[in-house]
Amino acid sequence: MPQGVHGVILLDKPEGISSQTAVTIVKRIFHADKAGHTGTLDPMATGLLPVCLGEATKYSQDLLDADKTYLATIKFGEKTTTGDAEGEIIARGTPSFDFSNSVEVKMQLSKVLDRFTGEIEQIPPMYSALKRDGKPLYEYARAGETLERAARKVTIYSLRWKSIDWPVAELEVSCSKGTYVRTLAEDIGEFLSCGAHLVGLRREKVGHLTLTKGVTLEQVKAAADNESAKADFLLPVDALVQELSSLELSNEDADRLRLGQRVPVSKLGQEEELMRIYRGSIESCNFMGTADWRKGVLHPRRLMAQAVEVTNLNN
Repeated sequence: MPQGVHGVILLDKPEGISSQTAVTIVKRIFHADKAGHTGTLDPMATGLLPVCLGEATKYSQDLLDADKTYLATIKFGEKTTTGDAEGEIIARGTPSFDFSNSVEVKMQLSKVLDRFTGEIEQIPPMYSALKRDGKPLYEYARAGETLERAARKVTIYSLRWKSIDWPVAELEVSCSKGTYVRTLAEDIGEFLSCGAHLVGLRREKVGHLTLTKGVTLEQVKAAADNESAKADFLLPVDALVQELSSLELSNEDADRLRLGQRVPVSKLGQEEELMRIYRGSIESCNFMGTADWRKGVLHPRRLMAQAVEVTNLNN
């Protein structure tokens, strides 16, 4: 395998560009052979978009299934065709409560937290990338078609109002994969009998990754000709799997796992577990990949390419 760039950039995606466009820009600047991301953000959305380069793309799927945290800005009293500010207003409504009274507003919005926390059902929006017969739903929607969609169960772990300035409020949403925050905003508007849509969305967390070490696209572009600065932005591949338990292997066992063989390993606990594996000491340069531990035996899941691992060990 040719040597290249391998790692992850915690990109703070700007508003107005697609996730794929952002990935393409980062890939070009870092001269990476492969690049991908861990879950699409709509063009209007900003925030955390982990961009995986090289061998890190093998582990992006794990974070597609991860929980997410968003800061959603919701405008009440208006419903749009798309559920967000990019659509046309199709209905306006006035809540039954006194929205000029801040105490009353807070009391009514507090009811939302109980109603929508926990396992809920959502009907995927027509303006989404969900596919039907190989074509995304938004293509049907743009052609004026509305298709039947089955409700899906998602989990809202927590909701917290961050600010309220009626008719706009900011809501922090921690949720499971597959949650449509646009749909959540619309459903909240229906619950309050006044309609609502999303006017802003910022992703703050993907699994265990946060914006703490995030970099903007402008910072990445400014470092295009500065290899040292670019290296500072690049996290090691195993940054993607830090939530997994770790396991050190001897050189002999590491070689066996590398060949696709099962490796007997004793460890504390008896539960089946996906683990991150290292040759020798637990250092990013020694990361081998992931393996399933079942009944005292390691089964290789996703392993780093041999050339990458050996090169890192020699650094």
